Amino acid sequence: MHRFKLESLKFYRTFHSSTSTLFSQHLNDVGSMATHLESRSVIRFRGPDTIKFLQGLLTNDIKRFAESTGEKKSYLSTPNVATVSTPPMYAALLTPQGRFLYDFFLYKPPQSNEKLDKSNELFELLADVDSLVLDEILDCFKKYRLRAKVEIENVAKEFSCWQRFGRDLCSDSKSTEEPEASSVGYGASVDRAALSASQGNGLGWEWYKDPRLDLLGFRGIFPTNTTPPLVEADKETNEENYLQWRIEKGIAEGTTEIPKGEANPLEYNLAGLNAISFDKGCYVGQELVARTHHRGVIRKRLLPLKFVDGNGKELEQEVAARSEVIDPSSNKKVGTVTTALGCQGMGLLRLEEAFKKSGVLSVKGQEDVKVEAIRPEWWPAEWFPEHQQHSVAA
Repeated sequence: MHRFKLESLKFYRTFHSSTSTLFSQHLNDVGSMATHLESRSVIRFRGPDTIKFLQGLLTNDIKRFAESTGEKKSYLSTPNVATVSTPPMYAALLTPQGRFLYDFFLYKPPQSNEKLDKSNELFELLADVDSLVLDEILDCFKKYRLRAKVEIENVAKEFSCWQRFGRDLCSDSKSTEEPEASSVGYGASVDRAALSASQGNGLGWEWYKDPRLDLLGFRGIFPTNTTPPLVEADKETNEENYLQWRIEKGIAEGTTEIPKGEANPLEYNLAGLNAISFDKGCYVGQELVARTHHRGVIRKRLLPLKFVDGNGKELEQEVAARSEVIDPSSNKKVGTVTTALGCQGMGLLRLEEAFKKSGVLSVKGQEDVKVEAIRPEWWPAEWFPEHQQHSVAA
């Protein structure tokens, strides 16, 4: 059923490591890029119980999408369509034990004036989900649905997921948008470069700021038969470039990079990526997440890695996911490589050992491969071990 996407993802997962350096050079030399995310698919929730149903399951506060329901004043009109101003949301579904299962980018799609008058009956949300586990996700939600009045549909053929990212896009985003603006594209446009596109099309589909971090650029769901605005032929790129972009920042996405049924969502930085509300009340797996959060100290986190030789030179030697990272002086395990692409990767490491000034880490069984842990610029200061030690001492 999903043969084309799964075949593409085989390349995504086993991409040859020697091309990583080319990716790094490419990302440093060009500005903004756009990619069709073949690793993601779209499902639709529709019906009067949509908000209530998802609110009890997902980690974020889904009620935010209901705030503008039926209130026409919150919609910005264009000649052909009235679009909602509610930005998208990042969230996760957990196991009852609080472990990660699936991640979601949730969107409230644009609605026509006719639909606005019947918002309760026709209320719907679109979700950008991991293609590899699409059927699992659908089955999981249908098991939870019981008597809830909500339809759950696979609309992967009708819609596609896209990402705009890159150095120039992130550095210029504040200057090209009006204050409080969160979207660009067809309808309700705020990006001056997108005005011609938005005024020339009445579909109402938009780019939105990535709900995780501004530095990730823009994300959107678009009809499959439509080319998103601002996607120039010479700037459309393969999804591997987007993977490289995220690896450099230590931001995982989907079950390939966040182990299903195993990952602690706080160790994979989902709270810092705006995926978790600590005020919404109960949801599946909430107890463990809340207890860990209020304890205040996360000793392991996902962070970017660089693989080098003994002289600090980048290596093209392949490092496999699930490889152990060790302190060679004691042979003690420090963490695990979760994703690798050439000389770069991501790993779940103990922070105290990862950021030791005198520490040298290596890959177990490949002691000639040294591992450098990188301090992400987007991390809040309190996540770093020196801050945690100071807080405990105080």
